[in-house]
Amino acid sequence: MSADGEDLDGLVRRVDPDRWLASRFIADEAARADVVTLYALNYELSRAAEVASQPLIGEMRLAWWREAVEEIFEGRPVRRHPVALALAEAVRRRGLPQAELEALIDGRLRELEAWPLGEDEVDDYLGDTAGRLMTLAAKVLAPGMVCDLRPAGHAWGLAGLWRRGGRLPAGWDAAMVRGRTQTALGEARAALKDLPVEAFPAAAYATLARPYMAGREPSELAKRLRLTWAVVRGSRIGSPG
Repeated sequence: MSADGEDLDGLVRRVDPDRWLASRFIADEAARADVVTLYALNYELSRAAEVASQPLIGEMRLAWWREAVEEIFEGRPVRRHPVALALAEAVRRRGLPQAELEALIDGRLRELEAWPLGEDEVDDYLGDTAGRLMTLAAKVLAPGMVCDLRPAGHAWGLAGLWRRGGRLPAGWDAAMVRGRTQTALGEARAALKDLPVEAFPAAAYATLARPYMAGREPSELAKRLRLTWAVVRGSRIGSPG
């Protein structure tokens, strides 16, 4: 259970509903739980900057998670945190790489600095956060997966930054971000042709970047329809409709 009494599935449904919806398309219950664990970890990491009153405190929160990952891989007792305990099980079941998990944590360090991002920082930041999380989830669903999910993660991350406001480089207006998102979605459609079908739920939510960048907030039913289309059609992520 999480600190506020929710299980991890309930927590992710509340704080990350789009990824949670996409995870409903994972048929295997254990695999779905492990993907949800990664999303819960991502939420905990994102909170480092949001709840810290100063960068040093945020760094300490991220260091706490780095130490938790080290404990898991060194076989030491895992700290009594619901996400850490679930992550230990996911690592045991899926053989998730320590370096990738640590890089996911380190990717959040940029959020402790002053926003907005510089133009030369956008690609690295989105690759280390949204892209890396998507890749880890796909590896849970399809071990040995080698498909490049960075374009799909890039599109999703750009839309997220735009919706939160004030974090993209100065001078990046709606038209520019929309164009970059569309370009990333086009690259994602090409790359996802190599993604095993069982791993598509890990990337399917990228299809929601398109309506978000158009200024629309789809209903839950509309989201489910777009996600169903993305999962069934695979590389059609980001197609009009």
